Amino acid sequence: MEILALKPLTFAVLAAVGYGVATIGMKLASAEWTAVALALIVLGFLAATHSEVVLMRSVPLSELYLIIISLETLIVLAYAYSIGEGLEPRDWTGGALIFAGLAIVSH
Repeated sequence: MEILALKPLTFAVLAAVGYGVATIGMKLASAEWTAVALALIVLGFLAATHSEVVLMRSVPLSELYLIIISLETLIVLAYAYSIGEGLEPRDWTGGALIFAGLAIVSH
């Protein structure tokens, strides 16, 4: 039974990582269009789309999007921080509000 519970979480993480990878590709493309940037965008969106389609069979849409957006927020904020883009209090507050929304719908 635990394996079945992990499946939605695995696909939610894959969707979030897909969106995160696509966002990183877009950030790279904003400086210069390269094959790597395009590959990250395409592969990220394909992974995210496939994962969401699978998840929509068993997870309510309202919960699904908050879970994915929460995970994606962590990925993108971590990436932004790792490339030296400072995170302002507004960024942290926005992230916190996303997690507060997830907490509200999860109970």
